[in-house]
Order: sequence, then structure tokens, then C-alpha cells
Amino acid sequence: MPRSHPPTLITLVRATLTEHQLLPRGSTVLVAVSGGPDSMALLHVLARIRKSFAFGLFAHGVDHGLRLGCAAELDVAEAFARSLDIPFDRTKILVASGGNLQARARAARWIALRSAAARVGAGRIATGHHADDRAETLMMRILRGTGVRGLAVLPPSDGDRIRPMLRARRSDIDAHLVRHRIPHSTDPSNADPRFLRTRVRQDVFPVLERLNPRFVEHMCTLADHAAETRPTTAQAGRGVGAHANNPGHR
Repeated sequence: MPRSHPPTLITLVRATLTEHQLLPRGSTVLVAVSGGPDSMALLHVLARIRKSFAFGLFAHGVDHGLRLGCAAELDVAEAFARSLDIPFDRTKILVASGGNLQARARAARWIALRSAAARVGAGRIATGHHADDRAETLMMRILRGTGVRGLAVLPPSDGDRIRPMLRARRSDIDAHLVRHRIPHSTDPSNADPRFLRTRVRQDVFPVLERLNPRFVEHMCTLADHAAETRPTTAQAGRGVGAHANNPGHR
């Protein structure tokens, strides 16, 4: 019998773009690129399919100045984008120290990304969130307490934000990086146990996936069902801090 292979990341992104009509022909998208594995994989996939889907593509990085290595990571991202013939620009922002630093950094990041999108005429901003991100965010909402509408996390489309990799697992992205030898950087804060997301990822999910290997898939289905019950206006009015412990190193 022929051997069955899981779908590639490119196939998964194509399916998500088509199913949710995330990038109509003739549209322009700005990819938020940090130099991390997720955003670099997304940039590569969108570069590969932009002609067949007929969309314009730009990349933008935001340096929060919160880590010493951020500028160097964006240098790697810029070099990779240019190797794919994708225009790349960056914004340096200064986030004052004080309470809720990371939430304020996320808000400043989105202001910078929307400004950059407006400059290049991009009606959509793509981020590198994937199925594991979505399941982790949902679990964090549950642990902190939420109602049904609060379960509708990280939808494929949310105003001007799109998430083309929501069908993909982190393992799909890792395989794509290896297969195509894509350079990327790793943010050490993603492994910092001070953050709830890190503890959910490292301590909680391995146990739940041993109980049911399709646990992440089921969590994403739950988020989809919750989104179906939530008014569109509520989706558009959501705050910018729905994801991530760090300010967006995807």
C-alpha cells in the first residue's frame, strides 16, 4: 500500500487561505516578522504561493528594545526576506518600564505594524500563530477564568489580522524549517517558567496529549465553536493582548 504522509506546511496554509478567504486575489499582506521560527516559516510559505494566489507581500519587523539580541535577529529576518525578493522594513519603538510591560509592548507593536501596513497599502497583517498557540491561549483563558465568548481565541481572521498557519502544529513548522533550511532565532523568554504560557506548554500539554493525542485539535475546534456564537462586533473590538507572554516573537 502507498505510504501516507502528513500534509506539508505549504498545503496547510493553502487550505486555510482558501477556506477562510483570507487573501483575495489582488490584495496585499504585511507579514509581521520577528526572526523567530514561526514568522520565518510563514514568510517563506507566503513567498512560495504569492503568485498562485495573486497577492502582494511585504515584511516588517518591530524592535521593542526589550532584548539585546532583537536587532540582530531582525537583521537575519531582513536578509532572508530580501533573498525571497520581499521588501522588508522595521520599526524601533521604546516602551517605558513599568507595570504590564509586555501588554504595553504588544499594543505598541500593533500600532507600528498598522502604520507600516498603511504605508505599503496592505489591508491585512499576517502573524505566525499556529494550532499549538491557539490551544495554549485557550487553556490560559480557562485557567484564569472566562465565559464562552472568551474561548473564541485567535480566529483565522480578526479585523485586519490574519493567521494563515492555524491548521499547522508546531511540529509541522519545525519540519518545514529543517526541510527548507530556513534561518531563525530563538527567544529565550519562550522557555522562561515565570510565564504561564511556558508552564502550560511544558508541564500541562504533554500530560494531556498522552491522554489524547488529538487534544490540541479538539481545543482548536472548541475555539471555532465559541467563535460561531460570538457577534462579529465583539470580534472586532477585542484587545491586542490575546496572545503570547512575550510581545510577539513568533
